[in-house]
Amino acid sequence: MIQSLHAGAEMSLDIADIVLDTLLDSLKILPFLFLAFVIIELLEHRANGRIERFFATAGKAGPAAGALLGCVPQCGFSVLCANLYSGGVVTLGTLIAVFLSTSDEAVLLLAAAPQQLPALLKLLLCKVCIAVAAGYLVDFFGRKKHRQGVGSLHEICDHEHCGCEKHKGIWIPALLHTVKIFGFLLLFTLLLNFLVAWLGHERLEVLLLHDSFLQPLAAALLGFLPNCAASVLLTQLYLEGTLSFGAVVAGLCTGAGAGLLVLFRENRHVKDNLKIMAILYAVAAVSGVVLQAVGI
Repeated sequence: MIQSLHAGAEMSLDIADIVLDTLLDSLKILPFLFLAFVIIELLEHRANGRIERFFATAGKAGPAAGALLGCVPQCGFSVLCANLYSGGVVTLGTLIAVFLSTSDEAVLLLAAAPQQLPALLKLLLCKVCIAVAAGYLVDFFGRKKHRQGVGSLHEICDHEHCGCEKHKGIWIPALLHTVKIFGFLLLFTLLLNFLVAWLGHERLEVLLLHDSFLQPLAAALLGFLPNCAASVLLTQLYLEGTLSFGAVVAGLCTGAGAGLLVLFRENRHVKDNLKIMAILYAVAAVSGVVLQAVGI
């Protein structure tokens, strides 16, 4: 009876910890969500043709700029870029570059260990190179197929039927969109964290093909988990020696944080979203296998 009570108390504590961690992780994303929608509202209400001309001339630098911005810790820029792509503001190549270079919490975890500074610099350099190359290749080969231009910013409001067009200014519409997306992220992340806790560390090692040449393929799949849990787990497994450098690069290349969640929530072209995931996985898996093969 006493053991049952202890087990019940421990389970309640674990549930409370998961809920608290989920809430804290989601709150970190909240400012970036609001910023993203404020920018979108600004573009929609005050563009007057200037934004089209700006992106027409500066768009070629999109993948390079996106790759560098994605290196910033947390997944704020992936969230922002997912919103902008859904509104037709940035090219697919720019989105791919941002997603590939995003490392979420991995940068902070590696930076916290001074002896891991060379590994951190090597990781960022590899991810930026991969992101820039993939971003420009995607834009070059698919420039006639990908949606571009800012003319479809209003699609977000049309799909949501949120009635935000009734409100003047940018702040209330941006807040309405932010609240809806935040609720979606919070629920999904909570379910995801419960799943990770249920699997446990040992099961994850088996699933990640420990000591296998094909480990980057499994790590790239794990990276799709759309919150910081994936990047934290991948980084910890790398620091423990469970993952190779190539595998952790593969996993962190697909680990766009909440960016993928926001993309699926905002971009209603499901085939387009699945194509983006396929591109991310192919680039990440191939890059990870190559890095592992050459011993980097």
